[in-house]
Amino acid sequence: MRVLLDVLRLALACGFVHATLSKSDAKKAASKTLLEKTQLADRPVQERGLVVMDVQAEDVVLEYRSYCSARVRERHFDGAVLGYVTPWNSHGYDVAKTFGSKFTQVSPVWLQLKRRGREMFEVTGLHDVDQGWMRAVRKNAKGLRIVPRLLFENWTYDDFRSVLDSEDEIEELSKTMVQVAKNQHFDGFVVEVWSQLLSQKQAGLVHMLTHVAEALHQARLLAMLVIPPSVTPGTHQLGMFTHKEFEQLAPVLDGFSLMTYDYSTAQQPGPNAPLSWVRACVQVLDPKSKWRSKILLGLNFYGMDYSASKDAREPIVGSRYIQMLKEHRPQLVWDSQAAEHVLEYKKSRGGRHIVFYPTLKVHHAWAVAVCPGAAGPCPGAGCRGLHLGAGPGPRLFL
Repeated sequence: MRVLLDVLRLALACGFVHATLSKSDAKKAASKTLLEKTQLADRPVQERGLVVMDVQAEDVVLEYRSYCSARVRERHFDGAVLGYVTPWNSHGYDVAKTFGSKFTQVSPVWLQLKRRGREMFEVTGLHDVDQGWMRAVRKNAKGLRIVPRLLFENWTYDDFRSVLDSEDEIEELSKTMVQVAKNQHFDGFVVEVWSQLLSQKQAGLVHMLTHVAEALHQARLLAMLVIPPSVTPGTHQLGMFTHKEFEQLAPVLDGFSLMTYDYSTAQQPGPNAPLSWVRACVQVLDPKSKWRSKILLGLNFYGMDYSASKDAREPIVGSRYIQMLKEHRPQLVWDSQAAEHVLEYKKSRGGRHIVFYPTLKVHHAWAVAVCPGAAGPCPGAGCRGLHLGAGPGPRLFL
C-alpha cells in the first residue's frame, strides 16, 4: 500500500494542461450520456456481477438505483448492525424504512445532553424527533431498536468534574435520560462523550457510564457508547480508549460504536479505513475475543476527495460521487491492501483530485472480514453503518 500511496502523492503533485471542448466535442460528449436504471431488480447485486474489483464507472451509474425488492428484508449478516440517520440527509430516513429489517438498531442523530446547573440536565433536539417515522420503521422491521445518538454538548471541564465527582449528579443525569427515553418511546441511547474529555478523568467517565447503563437497563433500555479508534491513525500509538477501559465497560454496555474511518489526512491522501488499521483497533480493544460481538465497526458510506492544488480534502457523498462518475468517467483502481477503490479525475481549473470511495466491493470485503467465524481481520465483530443515505444506493450485504 505504501507504493500506491507514493504514486498517488506524485499524481497529486503533478499539473496538467488545460483544455476546452469544441462544439462538436460537446455534442459527442452529450451523446454518450451514461444510462441509469430506474426499475427495481429481480436479483441482488451479488448475483448481478456488481461486487467486483474491476468495477466500471458506467456500471455504477447504471445500477446504483436498482436494488432487489424481493430481498429487502433478508439479512446476510448474523451480527449486530447499527445504522445512523441524520436530519440533514432525508434519504437516510427512507433507507431505514425500506431496509430496516437488515438492522438490529437504528440511531437517529437528534439529541444533545446539556447541563444547566447543579443536578439540572436537559435533552435538546427533541424538535427533530419524528414519531411517525419511528412507527413506520418499527412496523416494517419487527424487533428493530431505535436508539438515538445522545451527544454531551457544550460541557466544560468544570461540568464534567462536578458530575463525575458527585453520585447525586450522576443519578439525576441517569433519571433524565430514562425519562426522555420513556416519553419519546426510544429503546435506549448511543452516548457520545468519550472524545470530549481528551484522555482526562477516564476513571470518572467509566464510573458514570456504568451507573447510566445500570439505570437504562433497569428500565429495559439499551446503553451503547461511541468510542474513538484505539490506535491513532497513521501511528502505532494507543488512542484515548484502550483495552483497559473496554474491559471495564464491556460487561455493562450493550455495544461500542467504533470510529474506524477517516484514517488519512489532507497532507497524506490515502484510504478511509485500511483493513490493517481496523484489525489493530479491534485487537487492541479485545485481544482474546471475549467481547468481540459488542464491537460495532464503523463503515463509512461516504468517500474523501483530495485536492492537490489546495492541499485539502472534503467528504463526498453518493449524489456527488455519481455526478463525478458521469462527468469524468474515471478508472476505478482496487487497492488490495487497504481493500478500497481509488480514482483520479481532473478539474479544468481545480487541478488533479484523488478520491477514495466505498464501493460495493469495499463493503463486501468488510462483511467477509467481520462475519462471525470468518477468517478475516476481526471475526465476530458487528457493523456500524455510518450515516444511512450518504451512499449512492442501498448497501445490501447487511
